[in-house]
Amino acid sequence: MRNLRLLLAYDGSEFSGWQIQPDAPTIQGTLASAIGRVTGEKVLPQGSGRTDAGVHALGQVATFAIESPIPPANLVKALNDILPPSIRVLEASEAASDFHARKSARAKTYRYRMYRAAICPPLLARYVWHYPYPLDEDAMQQAACLVTGEHDFTSFAAVDAERGHEDEISYVRRIFVSGWERSEEELIYTVQGSGFLHHMVRNLVGTFLLVGKNTLKPENISGILTARNRAVAGATAPAGGLYLVSVDY
Repeated sequence: MRNLRLLLAYDGSEFSGWQIQPDAPTIQGTLASAIGRVTGEKVLPQGSGRTDAGVHALGQVATFAIESPIPPANLVKALNDILPPSIRVLEASEAASDFHARKSARAKTYRYRMYRAAICPPLLARYVWHYPYPLDEDAMQQAACLVTGEHDFTSFAAVDAERGHEDEISYVRRIFVSGWERSEEELIYTVQGSGFLHHMVRNLVGTFLLVGKNTLKPENISGILTARNRAVAGATAPAGGLYLVSVDY
């Protein structure tokens, strides 16, 4: 068996997230179907993380094992011929037998794009969060810096009813980079960490928005982390502005 590694980019707007579902289009399901058509083998590619419905990727990594001798370069061409234009295989390569897209990952980088001008161009609308209202962007940057380091991010994790044994789940993550920057009409949040909880980045963005609106102060972020209570943080930001940028191994 060969262990293959794919680098993927996709527009998540029309998909119900990464993880395969029986009655909804997903990235994992669409990719698995394409691999099956090319190789004749039934596989379930494993991603570095499960991006949510509507979330995009510039550098998602997936791994799977096959017996087919097809060269990686040929696999890229064959898969891109079958996959919808919204999913592209950027690279394919042989990987060590013990390499796993998720388990081997050391860090991930996400980006969130907020469009600040009064009118959002139609061709950008599904790729940004249009928020033209007044914000204290300097305060948002101060708040973002306060989540760097190792913290318990329970307050920023989605409450998943289907997850049992909550006491067995660790919500501790290490954030290496967290900050906002202006790029013309966009306010962009970049965060790099050892890993991320469900909805964590979008919940951070929603909370930083409250700081920008002066509903919260930057220093309140430390108290929200300490509270370990989802109810004290901000609402979940829309999915369309979020991108998985890259995965480090």
